[in-house]
Amino acid sequence: MSHTIYLASPYGFSEQWKRLLLPEFVDALAALGLEVWEPFSRNSQIDFAEPGWAYRVAQKDLQDVRDADALFAIVNGTPPDEGVMVELGAAMALNKPIFLFRDDFRRCTDSEEFPLNLMLFAGLPERDWQDFVYENITDIASPAKALVRWLHSNA
Repeated sequence: MSHTIYLASPYGFSEQWKRLLLPEFVDALAALGLEVWEPFSRNSQIDFAEPGWAYRVAQKDLQDVRDADALFAIVNGTPPDEGVMVELGAAMALNKPIFLFRDDFRRCTDSEEFPLNLMLFAGLPERDWQDFVYENITDIASPAKALVRWLHSNA
């Protein structure tokens, strides 16, 4: 059985990012055997010329967060993208496993312990939360990190 993971990211808003950055993440997650739900490609069937498209996109994305087995969020930026933060909050409220990616060296925090807003870490374990935070795309496949351990424990 293939597990689904929602890829929360702002990388679909820019043609450069969509072409160069987004496929790397989709490929890295898919290489683990995950079915990657990337909202920009999943919403490509929506006609953005029709009134009400934004509401339909938001509803579809929220439903995908509900239906996915886990969420992987790219949280670069100071602050990170607000849509990604809402998707993360929804996943946390639904008790979904969450995994964070941040290779942005700038600190964006209200705490000395965490690199981002402390509320993002409420969805991670108190101990070893670092295992759920990825700073390099090659670490996504690391058996020492939480995503691979989650996959093996839910196989």
